[in-house]
Amino acid sequence: MANIDDKPTLKITVEDLAKVEVRSESLSDGMTPVAAGARQYGTIAAAGAEPVAGTEAKSNILLQGWFYLGVAGLLGALLGWGIAEPFFIDGDRSGKHVLLTLLMVPMVLTFLCLAFSIAESIVERSMQKALLRGGLSLPLGFVFALVFMFAGGLVFTVGKEICMALGVTTYKNPAFWIARSLAWMVFAAAAGIVYGLVDRSAKKGRYGVIGAIIGGGVGGVLFDPISMMTGMGGPSRAVGFGLIGLATGVAIGIVESALKDRWLYVASGPLAGKQFILYKPLTTIGSSQKCDIYLFKDNSILSEHGRIEMRGAQTFLYSAGPIFVSGQPTRTRALQSGDLIQIGRYAFHFRERQRN
Repeated sequence: MANIDDKPTLKITVEDLAKVEVRSESLSDGMTPVAAGARQYGTIAAAGAEPVAGTEAKSNILLQGWFYLGVAGLLGALLGWGIAEPFFIDGDRSGKHVLLTLLMVPMVLTFLCLAFSIAESIVERSMQKALLRGGLSLPLGFVFALVFMFAGGLVFTVGKEICMALGVTTYKNPAFWIARSLAWMVFAAAAGIVYGLVDRSAKKGRYGVIGAIIGGGVGGVLFDPISMMTGMGGPSRAVGFGLIGLATGVAIGIVESALKDRWLYVASGPLAGKQFILYKPLTTIGSSQKCDIYLFKDNSILSEHGRIEMRGAQTFLYSAGPIFVSGQPTRTRALQSGDLIQIGRYAFHFRERQRN
């Protein structure tokens, strides 16, 4: 048997080492590149998942609440006016047409309720949710519209009596505009109430009522000046009601944004630039349209992928599927403002208003 010491010695020179090339292997299986020095926890995301977005996406005006609610209010008011206008007779306060004439305002209010209730679902591309909310908002809207029409009518009657006592006898006087504005503040509150009811959120309803009162007041005070500029008749009413719907929707969106205390801002994914305000104690997230936050176009996301639970001042995230929070896989976590949440191709910034 030969001695191994008899084998020639293997020599590696510096020149040999310089010729060695390090082969760069591409990442596979959907792994996201990891920054130098960062800890890696393995792959829990499905293949094709996008890297976590580190910065907020550029805001998209089409996904801003004040914009899509404003457009919804405009279209809803015009739809209600268009249905009622053929039955409206100027100056008719008696006779067989009086009831049809008086239905103008509740018809506008009913379709405002419908428009506000389905607007966000359409933006989220959840037709199932839009149909469900629309089906609830129509009967609720009509009932509340009738109730608030009488309440607002009473306010308007009192306002007109005060105007007459002050010597105001024409709608061209600003005092009359204020009386109509007060009435529309009452009318529009119905839309705010239904807006919260269809989403089963008292907080959303409060924000909706505040916004609707502001928007209804702004639109109402401009109703008569618009009539003076456009002339009497149907076109004048169309412009006036359209402006009221627009102002109400914009105001609701602004109030929601101003008063929100906890929300998710979409940093990447199909809805990048949108914010989801956390209204409910429990918010579900997943690929099912029954979830509060519906995530579409991603087969790696479960029907109910996770949920966010608010307990007093604390907010907790629970996952049923793969979720990263600030780069770490998470099953249960107490969220802090600034946390970056990744679910499939979607990334969210969790935000909460600072408390004094």
